[in-house]
Amino acid sequence: MRHLMSPLDFSVDELNDLFDLAGDIEYDTAKYADACSGKILATCFYEPSTRTRLSFESAMQRLGGGVLGFADAGSSSAAKGESVADTIRMISCYADICAMRHHKEGAPLVAASNSSIPVINAGDGGHQHPTQTLTDLLTIRSLTGRLQNFTIGLCGDLKFGRTVHSLIYALMRYPGVDFIFISPEELRVPDYIAEGLRKSNIRYEEVIRLDEVMGRLDLLYMTRVQKERFFNEEDYVRLKDFYILDREKMEAAKDEVLILHPLPRVNEIAPEIDNDPRAAYFRQVKYGVYVRMALILSLLEIKV
Repeated sequence: MRHLMSPLDFSVDELNDLFDLAGDIEYDTAKYADACSGKILATCFYEPSTRTRLSFESAMQRLGGGVLGFADAGSSSAAKGESVADTIRMISCYADICAMRHHKEGAPLVAASNSSIPVINAGDGGHQHPTQTLTDLLTIRSLTGRLQNFTIGLCGDLKFGRTVHSLIYALMRYPGVDFIFISPEELRVPDYIAEGLRKSNIRYEEVIRLDEVMGRLDLLYMTRVQKERFFNEEDYVRLKDFYILDREKMEAAKDEVLILHPLPRVNEIAPEIDNDPRAAYFRQVKYGVYVRMALILSLLEIKV
């Protein structure tokens, strides 16, 4: 039995197999319509979510399986003080696989250590968000044909952004990927991630202004400044509009650049960009369903 806590839990070859499966699902979704008939996915979300929770539920239902769970901790026995370990032991009696989001870093790992069913980390605090990373990688591979030899800019909240942290770790394993980190000083990528890049001799640079580097990027990964991660309201208000991608900034971009975003968007990408063919963030959402379908099949060891 396997769990998914980090995108590094799968080797590069295993990821390639997973993405090939996701591609086949995209090509012939009907072929997989009954693959999980009789199986149940539990979605245990201790923290608010729209895309991730609904994407998991859509994935399981498209595979012919059932879904149960809760959308916030207040509607579960966690409100009574039940531990994550006890919750997963109980869930293991009801479901065949579990997707868990939690505000505490490491909580899904605690669940996996006490579970008799596969557990998927659907986001833990500011730590990891592996299925978003699988979505990002599949989107990049599907739309560009490769996962190597490009320059990616990551812009916005690089300090607290778990999607950013997971994506950096995943892309470090592919050759020829250069990173440009675009953030205010207060939201720079954590030192331990930068140190890991240096030790691996992977090129990166840190800048404050997006327009300085826009024309060099093959991919731009925008993120919102996350209000829920701030301890100080004043700091959030000061930084929330630090970056806004608009038509003027896009004029400096390459014709083939792709704009990605894990969503939700607040105002860091102007709505006028949505119709630009280089905007890929809503296509990302579709790829998120396909890759989660592939992941569920892989962890349940179901072959079609």
